[in-house]
Amino acid sequence: MAKDPIPTIINVDLKKPYYEQPGLHTRWHPEIPFYCKVKPGEVFKVECFDSSGGQVFNTDDADDIKNVNPMGIHCLSGPIEVEGAEPGDLLIVEIQDVQPFPDEPWGYTAIMDPAKSSAFLGDIYPNMQKAIWDFNGIFASSRHIPHVKFPGFIHPGIIGTLPSYEMLNTWKERESKLVDFHASINTPHTVAALPNPEGAYAGQAVSAELAKKIAEEGVRTVPPREHGGNIDIKNLSRGAKAYLPVYVKGAGFSVGDIHFSEGDGEISFCGAIEMHGIITLKLGLIKNGMKDLSIYNPVFLPGPVEAHYGPSRYLTFQGISVDESGKQHFLDVKVAFRQAVLNAIEYLKKFGYSGEQAYLLLSAAPVETHISSIVDIPNSCVSYAIPADIFDFDIMPKEGGPTSQGDMGSTVFPTSK
Repeated sequence: MAKDPIPTIINVDLKKPYYEQPGLHTRWHPEIPFYCKVKPGEVFKVECFDSSGGQVFNTDDADDIKNVNPMGIHCLSGPIEVEGAEPGDLLIVEIQDVQPFPDEPWGYTAIMDPAKSSAFLGDIYPNMQKAIWDFNGIFASSRHIPHVKFPGFIHPGIIGTLPSYEMLNTWKERESKLVDFHASINTPHTVAALPNPEGAYAGQAVSAELAKKIAEEGVRTVPPREHGGNIDIKNLSRGAKAYLPVYVKGAGFSVGDIHFSEGDGEISFCGAIEMHGIITLKLGLIKNGMKDLSIYNPVFLPGPVEAHYGPSRYLTFQGISVDESGKQHFLDVKVAFRQAVLNAIEYLKKFGYSGEQAYLLLSAAPVETHISSIVDIPNSCVSYAIPADIFDFDIMPKEGGPTSQGDMGSTVFPTSK
């Protein structure tokens, strides 16, 4: 007997603004109303906007990147009520499939306005740019970053459950203290995205009063937190499982920010291959799992699907805790990671890529990062491994230096300042 088709429980219209559609939201808050309900063990599909909520388009300019409203990013599909879920349970999220919309086989990677984002190398590459990626089956290639092709680890950047009021207030208090501390020492960059009603959308909040409350109190979706959130784990792809803490009755599960591929670190902020997508899920419960298993932060089990590059086919760059000015830092992993990335970018530039092309490529491709050492004072060591076989030319070091590949084209820019 043929099985019934898998139901789609949240639909999105990519041609309409997200803020005109139910089943979507851009903040985390305990009182965002559930959009629909599932039973543990049910299999279902959810349609999702890209991370911008439909603000970025398949074009050969970056005017859309220039005009993105960052307060409206991370338009999430949900919340979904899970029958029987209670605070203290663990929600089992089984990712059965993730795909682009059949008529939207493309994605993008971008450098956002540094004033609106927290890009890892925003001080070096501050100019807004974009690269479009075209999907051909499981592979992605770009007209703006030529000579590369790789299969996608398609995954959701964001999965999470609704916070309780206690958890919400904890988040707001600790992030506000961080902002206040850095303001007192005149830190020249934003250190946390605090609640802000601009761009907030409370989905199917039926009253203006509730929508206003959620907009003013709800926390932004930018970081990962104890409930999951913006985890950006590239291996959380088909066949993977996540175990998420439950803080409210019904769990309130939401998902979004779908990526076709991502390098470890998602270094350019809008740095994965962002796309609209459809995810197939099955949810389950471990009753009282938080206490019984001592799991108070998400736990993940990667799926069996990944690209296979031989262990000898990763060209691996080292970074240590010495910054580009030569200043020594003490076991600073972030400095070490930055140096590994910069070393890789400088190497790729020798083949003819611009710094921006290399930056976006490394943000989007299946690059592997490891903390190799964190005890050998004064330097931490980070390794940054690029699969050599994503290129259609040889990138291995050789005597005489790399061979330039000629005209490498360009990422695209806004048409006006």
